[in-house]
Order: sequence, then structure tokens, then C-alpha cells
Amino acid sequence: MGDPVLRTPAEPVTSFDAELRALVRDLLDTLTGEPGRAGVAAPQIGVSARVFVYGAGGVTGHLVNPRITARSGAQDGDEGCLSIPGLSYPTPRAWQVTAEGLDEHGEPATVTGTGLLARALQHETDHLDGVLYVDRLTGDARRQALRTVRATFSPSRPGRAR
Repeated sequence: MGDPVLRTPAEPVTSFDAELRALVRDLLDTLTGEPGRAGVAAPQIGVSARVFVYGAGGVTGHLVNPRITARSGAQDGDEGCLSIPGLSYPTPRAWQVTAEGLDEHGEPATVTGTGLLARALQHETDHLDGVLYVDRLTGDARRQALRTVRATFSPSRPGRAR
């Protein structure tokens, strides 16, 4: 939290090379190293690249230069984030989404998911656009989240995480 890469739209990937494949592996290692996580985006590990990995609903994969192409239904379950550890809030999302992009070799890739997988696809796509899940909150949940984030991650608070 506080790193500008999390608030800046990520750069599109133009080279489908060994470096990109290493980034995908690193993201997958980060995902599997954090139990309970459904996805990780490149900006979360300090890399401005439009790449994320997901693992939810028995489906694991990655997308490069993704975009959400279809949304339907609604869900409002709790959502957390590796970039804002220890917090979770009810976050409105579409129940079903389709995301299209490319794989690590530059080939077209499409994934459609419901429930947790749909939430992960939306959450990680948001990361690539410089949006955090707390930006999606409304009302009391938003006020409480922002208060907690400021108190926990403020750079002016000695001894606090940044």
C-alpha cells in the first residue's frame, strides 16, 4: 500500500519472451505462496505490466493485456487484497464475467467465471487499471475501509507498514 505502481495504469505487454514467461511464473509462485488468494497482478509485485494470474473455482491461469468483455448478475461478498493485508469488506462485483486477453506466448485467451473466479478476474483487472478494491466500496463500508487504511498504512505513522 502506498506504492505509486498500485495507482498507475499498467503498461501493455508488447514482448512475449522469456522475461514475460518468468514474470508469469513469479506471479504464480506469489499466488500459491499466499493461501486463500484468488489472484495476483504484476503491479502488486512492483511491475508495471498488464499481466495477472488467477486461481479460483478449480481454475488456474493467467492473462496478458486482459479486458473484461462481458458482465452479468451481481454479488456482494467480502473481498480482500494482498496489497492491503488483513482487511476485507463487502465489495460489489458482477456474478459472471468473461475476460479476454493473451497468454504468455501471445495467443488469444478467454476465461469465463462465476462467483469467486469472476470476482478475481474483476479484482485483478482493476489492479492493472490502478484501481484498488476499496475504490469500489460505498457507504459505511467505504468510510470504515478508508479510515482503517489511513490509520494502518499512513507513512506519517511510525512503525506502520507502507
